[in-house]
Amino acid sequence: MKFAGVVVLYNPSKKINDNIQSYIKGIEKLYIVDNSSKDNSEIICRHNKIEYIPNFDNLGIATALNIGAKRAIEDKFDYLLTMDQDSKFNNNDILKLTNMIKKYYDNRDLIEQFGNDLSKIGLFTPLHVINNDKKILGEPNEKYDSPLNVMTSGNIINLDIYQKIGGFRDDFFIDCVDFDYCMKMRKLGYNLIRNNDIILNHELGNYVTKKFFGKTYSTFEHNHIRRYYIIRNRHYLCKMYWNDFNEYCRLEKKCSLKELKLVWLCEKHKIKKSWYMLKGYIDYKKGKKGKI
Repeated sequence: MKFAGVVVLYNPSKKINDNIQSYIKGIEKLYIVDNSSKDNSEIICRHNKIEYIPNFDNLGIATALNIGAKRAIEDKFDYLLTMDQDSKFNNNDILKLTNMIKKYYDNRDLIEQFGNDLSKIGLFTPLHVINNDKKILGEPNEKYDSPLNVMTSGNIINLDIYQKIGGFRDDFFIDCVDFDYCMKMRKLGYNLIRNNDIILNHELGNYVTKKFFGKTYSTFEHNHIRRYYIIRNRHYLCKMYWNDFNEYCRLEKKCSLKELKLVWLCEKHKIKKSWYMLKGYIDYKKGKKGKI
């Protein structure tokens, strides 16, 4: 088995090098796909495993991931680690994740829970610890589980299955790219495995908590552009998978009004964000996709 990795950059700082060091030991090659408008190669650490690919434009996370995946396929890799620039593994946890795949058939618990056909597992993922706080997303009780979908960063995807499902959806540009990939994969009969003993530290924006009349409200504060993509792509996602994952889609659609409420209770730039959330919904109704 051969493992490569891709990390997507957008106006990175030198902190990216610390994050890269947390996982480069577990892969044979790292494709750094940069969506910044300028060349950032001078701040990237020198390493013989690294191939730097500048786009000189923000092409979106889906296109950047697809660029890395296609390079990995051309270079005859079997699996691809997908990373955000703001994520890092704990200690040697990347090696635990790759070894879980390499030694899949030696693990009775995995075979008992997920079957004895590794080729049916499209994705392996760690537990995401958001902003150094497990409580934000809750701590699972079991070592292995299989949530419906997971965030992009820290996943190791099977590149054969990647090709069969058509890769990441370019016209989503950024948000829901990961969820679409997981649901598309599941719709075709493939599974995903999360190892909750393996930790990925993920920085997901500013987590804001405020109290009103004795009640606590919390949210991740995103800028107005992210708010646009979240609303627009969420509705596309629910429309595409309504018949396949109805319960999830019903709950997801309710999140839009809840998030609008939290913007007004907890966040800055309330009017601008509210307008872009409305614009996201309007563009969904108009059938607009791609970059705003």
